[in-house]
Amino acid sequence: MKRFATITVIGRDKTGVIARITNFLFHQGANIEALEEQVTRGQFSMTLQASWHARKLDEQAVRTGLDQLARELEMEITLRFTEPHRTQRMAVMVTREPHCLEAVLRAWKSGKLRRADPVVVVGNRPDLQPLVRPYGLPFVHVPWDDRNRAEQETLRILDEHQTDFVVLARFMKILSPNFVWRYKNKIINIHPSLLPSFPGPQAYRQAYERGVKIVGVSAHFVTMHLDEGPIIAQSAFPVKPGMTLAQIIEQGRKHEARTLLRAIQLFLSKRLDVYWGIVKEV
Repeated sequence: MKRFATITVIGRDKTGVIARITNFLFHQGANIEALEEQVTRGQFSMTLQASWHARKLDEQAVRTGLDQLARELEMEITLRFTEPHRTQRMAVMVTREPHCLEAVLRAWKSGKLRRADPVVVVGNRPDLQPLVRPYGLPFVHVPWDDRNRAEQETLRILDEHQTDFVVLARFMKILSPNFVWRYKNKIINIHPSLLPSFPGPQAYRQAYERGVKIVGVSAHFVTMHLDEGPIIAQSAFPVKPGMTLAQIIEQGRKHEARTLLRAIQLFLSKRLDVYWGIVKEV
């Protein structure tokens, strides 16, 4: 029986960070399953997946050692144990459109998301709180006037609820690299176009104005680049002659809800990894 963990490291770039952390994990009996790092404008970010044979894992020693490394390196180091076969704790982030949130909550209540346990809904507006209340879930309103402050508060909330992954159910704010790296390939978004076409918030209007014959939606992992993340699932429908923009949006929203649900189900039922920007089932 294996135990799995995801370790994120964020801070000012300096020499030897990767070696210090991987060497420590080696001495703790860990196997490095995957490692991804990058430096952007002097900011170092790393996501590392490690595993242990259950008998070789001293969880307290790992936590204490990583806390010590964080102090010595003057970096933020976060450890999350993410056993793939247990129920995953899901946070949902929303703005004001209800259709995707409603589809996710109904699917959970009806047992279609058996391996997901919604733990909190975070909204940058309070509009959808009445929709959440009957499901007995906490709804937290985090105003997004100051993105840095809002993201720090949201990360605190996610940590408080021990969140495993995040679903953006038409959350209409751009997340910074600082936020995304803390949940690398753990944030699922639904975008109203067949990516890579028409990124941004006006995708349906752009498709309508270009006269496209097929309109679609894409569920993808969120990366630092707007609407360019690895695609998990897509859906499309033909544009019939004479369809108005309002009709396209109405039809698109139905596909958004279905495709987001399919992406969540894939995430829960398969082990999805990303290789060179492409989602693979392993």
